[in-house]
Amino acid sequence: MFTIMKSYPTIPKQIQTSEPIYAFDKLDGSNIRAEWSKKRGFYKYGSRTRLLSESERPLGIAVQLINDLYGNELAQRLKAAKTEKAVCFFEFFGENSFAGFHEPEDDFGVILIDVSFFRHGFFSPRSFLKFAKGLTIPNMVYYGNANQPFVDSIRQGTCEGVTHEGVVCKYAAKNRIYMFKIKSHDWLDRLKNKCGDDSKLFEQLA
Repeated sequence: MFTIMKSYPTIPKQIQTSEPIYAFDKLDGSNIRAEWSKKRGFYKYGSRTRLLSESERPLGIAVQLINDLYGNELAQRLKAAKTEKAVCFFEFFGENSFAGFHEPEDDFGVILIDVSFFRHGFFSPRSFLKFAKGLTIPNMVYYGNANQPFVDSIRQGTCEGVTHEGVVCKYAAKNRIYMFKIKSHDWLDRLKNKCGDDSKLFEQLA
């Protein structure tokens, strides 16, 4: 049982070039979890590291947004998939959100980024696209090997469909799901300015 909510895995930075990848726009916000069960619906919420109350500000705003924007449709799809429990993962963000920091007065949104079933784990990227068809998810901006022209387009901020931060790249191999991230030079420079001499914080957020 999910006595403790499943957390989203830490995404490594090491680029893999041997397998075709699906690259998704990496929205700049905070990771939010919503646990669903067949009996109780969506009943438990969390940030990346802890449980989340709807009364918290600003992260607690995500609870109502998830239910308003995704709740009914996601519940129907999870029931149709015949899973007993699942954790759905979202990005919570506002116009001025940056590196997990938010301006309390912003208007906020959430977007579905991944789903993990109780017994079967995360979708492959291809299966996620099929499951989430018609729902709002991050832009898929590229499919193919992470060759140098693609990597350069992310670093230089020239890849169409990428908002600012970069991309999350996903692929399936040997019945496992793998991910890595590529971030733009501009976003990393901005993070360096924000962190100043705090190199530990920079490494944590980069």
